[in-house]
Amino acid sequence: MSSELPQNSADSSPSSLDSREPLLAELVAQRTATVERQRRGTVQRRVALFLFVATCASTLLAGSHLPEIIADCAQVKLMTGSVPAKHIPSWPRVVEMLLDGLLYSICLMTILGLHEMGHYIQTRRYGVPASLPFFIPMPIGPIGTLGAVIGMRPGVGDRKAIFDIGISGPLAGLVPTLIFCVIGLQQATHGPVHPLAMSFGDPLLLQFLALQKFGPLPEGHDVILNPILFAGWVGLLITSLNLIPIGQLDGGHILYALLRKKARPVASFLLITAGIAAGVAWVVYQYHVWVLMVFLLFMMGPAHPPTANDDAPLGPWRVVLGWLTLAFVFIGFTPMPFRF
Repeated sequence: MSSELPQNSADSSPSSLDSREPLLAELVAQRTATVERQRRGTVQRRVALFLFVATCASTLLAGSHLPEIIADCAQVKLMTGSVPAKHIPSWPRVVEMLLDGLLYSICLMTILGLHEMGHYIQTRRYGVPASLPFFIPMPIGPIGTLGAVIGMRPGVGDRKAIFDIGISGPLAGLVPTLIFCVIGLQQATHGPVHPLAMSFGDPLLLQFLALQKFGPLPEGHDVILNPILFAGWVGLLITSLNLIPIGQLDGGHILYALLRKKARPVASFLLITAGIAAGVAWVVYQYHVWVLMVFLLFMMGPAHPPTANDDAPLGPWRVVLGWLTLAFVFIGFTPMPFRF
């Protein structure tokens, strides 16, 4: 025996089906968007991890100075056809150099990691959409990295949020930077400067700390860098560069939060001044280190996008802290960091 179940004519009517189509389309769109966000998040995590590992490797090599020795050996072989044994380090020496590179890499990645975590934690605190930190390896060069960046959606956070996000990175990274500078100086020695060796310009802060440790150095002597001190020196340089009050650098975020729309003419003046200074250094002193940096600043532009609420109050403590942090550039920056 069988019987037919009665059908609900209202459920199967064309008008009922038509009314469900927008809901189904919305559900499909939401599901598609969720899948796409998950896919982008997976890709972002993989890219961030790859760049982190690559930067660890590039800073390790830079701190070991092995690429410089390999380049010297290659140059000698090209000129003479062979490499004398005195130019080739022994295996124990290679291991020692790699350990120095590892120590330098750990210290520097700690500085960069805390800097970026300072930014990232504040973006999470204020609900500002932001990417993971992307570290930038630099296989060629004495320091092994160009720092790190975090992508952030403009115009989401208010004035107070942008201030806190911008200032937290430099302050968080400055803590281990100063610690490594002090520890490195305690372990450092000084000696005569080799005429063919690369030297590094000392910012005012490091000059002051070195003076407390060694007193006035004899003529022709300089502080010999060790891995920890070198990481602290790089930390001072990167922190100072990030605090330049132009565009969307950390200093640009701070300056905009302090001055709002009045920040643009100040940043424009500083950008033009930096361009002129870099040009003079290139033409007069054949010092081309800052050309790429200034070019990137011009590509970024001096302007900072408005916040979600430019009228949000900062309070007197943030204003004072902001100006003091920007003033750190004067004691942490060195105009000629590398002297060849």
